[in-house]
Amino acid sequence: MLEDNLAVPFATKMLGVEVTVERVDLNDADEIVAVCRRGRERLRVPVIDLPLPEPKPKGAEWIDAYRRWARWMGKNLAPLRVFRKL
Repeated sequence: MLEDNLAVPFATKMLGVEVTVERVDLNDADEIVAVCRRGRERLRVPVIDLPLPEPKPKGAEWIDAYRRWARWMGKNLAPLRVFRKL
């Protein structure tokens, strides 16, 4: 859904350097990542960690919603992780 609703490409800054977010994808850990490009180099950044520009691109509310969901899941799965270790 995110890939269908986020307007790409868009520019943002990471560590003070401007990059172009070309698309979103899944990595090997099944995390949603932004495929960022600067020149010939590409980097996959989890969208949870992706700094968004101002004004935000169209569809950025999907990233915000995913971040909220991921934080909620992390908090609510923590007791299960402890339980599994016992």
